[in-house]
Amino acid sequence: MKNTFGTSVCVTLFGESHGPAIGAVLDGLAPGIPVDEKQIARQLELRRPAGRISTARQEPDPFRIVSGVFEGKTTGTPLTLLIPNTDTRSGDYRRGALRPGHADYTAHIKYHGFEDYRGGGHFSGRITAALTAAGAVAVGALRLRGIRIGTHIARCAGIRDADFTDFEKDIDRLNEMPFAVLDEAKGAEMRAAVEQAAAEGDSVGGVLETAVTGMPAGVGEPWFDTLEGLLAHGLFAIPAVKGVEFGDGFALAEKRGSEANDAFALRQGKTVTRTNHNGGINGGISNGMPLLFRCAVKPTPSIALPQDSVNAEGTAEETLQLGGRHDPAVVHRARVVADSVTALVLCDALALRFGTDWLGGGI
Repeated sequence: MKNTFGTSVCVTLFGESHGPAIGAVLDGLAPGIPVDEKQIARQLELRRPAGRISTARQEPDPFRIVSGVFEGKTTGTPLTLLIPNTDTRSGDYRRGALRPGHADYTAHIKYHGFEDYRGGGHFSGRITAALTAAGAVAVGALRLRGIRIGTHIARCAGIRDADFTDFEKDIDRLNEMPFAVLDEAKGAEMRAAVEQAAAEGDSVGGVLETAVTGMPAGVGEPWFDTLEGLLAHGLFAIPAVKGVEFGDGFALAEKRGSEANDAFALRQGKTVTRTNHNGGINGGISNGMPLLFRCAVKPTPSIALPQDSVNAEGTAEETLQLGGRHDPAVVHRARVVADSVTALVLCDALALRFGTDWLGGGI
């Protein structure tokens, strides 16, 4: 039973959706990294629900840092973040029919019926608030080393956003947008589609696309700890993520080598590639080009429509019709979680490559 990710820079998540608090512990960060609490609050705000495209549960997320930071900088010891749960309605949940698409059944089997089932318990998307807060610290550490991360909603409800054109400018824009799209007209169409699904008691999914600039070449291992493997390991921890692809991903299978290969060139004395079909990674190791990858986010499983199910005891079939407060889509809220997970994975990989103190400026 493991809730920790990382080798050198590690993050541990704890708490349940309807428990008193959720939180995260970051261990292995270099001392001396500035911690901007306003930036953490901003990242949490981008994850927070808003309007008819999100759940009505409103958590203000007044986080507290209770260890690992002194006078605004990391001490090098474990950094612990706590976020209280304040807007719970536990009466909306009962131990009854298993919710299709959720972890109700698998959690019941794994934890022998002792799990906190309210709101999904430890499996709830609520836990991503703690992941986002921890990731905000990692995002700040990477920015000091010139590494920047941005994610947009590449697709939602079958509607496609524009592609990245100028990575640096696009990342700056996305990091200020509550609904992160590159084409705001397409964003309006996406919102309308989510609202329509909600009105019908249903939900929709989408695809997130993440870009990372400033990543040095040479990070990652050739076999079991490839940079793709490490990122996918972390990204698959985000609730509702069911697929991850890098560069052109599955589309590469339809191309010839002459189309899929990224030809090398020299620019201002630096080796670069003319294209980026492989998403900035060759042989499991970063090549210095922007990292580019996508995550498939499934439709929210909590819907108002009747669904076939069985009871938790496995003794009878039932028809489940959910009440309570649920998201008709989570892709727009998950994008800042993708940024956070990406930052945490890269901090760990960079610390393994260059040493733990590298993130602190090589103290």
